[in-house]
Amino acid sequence: MDPRAQRTIDALLGAAEDLFAARAVADVTVEEIAATAGVAVGSVYNHFGSKAGLYAALVERAVVVDRQFMDLAYVEGRAPVEQLYAAADEYLAFYLANPEYFRMLAFPAEPGSYAAGQELADRLADSVDEQNRRMVDAIKRGIKAGTIRKVNAQEMAIVLWSSWNGIISLGWRQDRLQRTPRQLKRLLRAATDAFARGLLVEPD
Repeated sequence: MDPRAQRTIDALLGAAEDLFAARAVADVTVEEIAATAGVAVGSVYNHFGSKAGLYAALVERAVVVDRQFMDLAYVEGRAPVEQLYAAADEYLAFYLANPEYFRMLAFPAEPGSYAAGQELADRLADSVDEQNRRMVDAIKRGIKAGTIRKVNAQEMAIVLWSSWNGIISLGWRQDRLQRTPRQLKRLLRAATDAFARGLLVEPD
């Protein structure tokens, strides 16, 4: 791709990310996005077709980045329970590096009444399901190996993922309940530790 075109695309994605973080997607105009990016309004249509197309590209970028972080957790040769600890660490790292991507995936915006909005909502849900399946697989492998007691792996994965989201969301509170990245890491470790210990098979 032409370097100038790539710079324009990156500028538009960056501007859209900032604006969508501050206001609902429906309240942000194409003109605002272009002005914030420092490019012509026509650039939005030339590269993305519409505001919805630009948002879709942003969603896809969030999905890809999330997967890259989580790939670091689910490495071959790592024990299932250790994968869960690593997944907690990488999920926090994903949030700290890309807070708005995290919000897109963990707390998606209202899709609206248009088909395109519902398609994006489904794409985000598919991404969450993909990562939760990896957690389910880790739990099932632990059950098969005899290190994790027999549980409903899918329900347990949802419980753990939901607890992580709740803990990480403390990072953007604007009151005395806000937690620093170091505190979030400790809380995630505590939650995962309590969860993992509850899964482990009691020794004879």
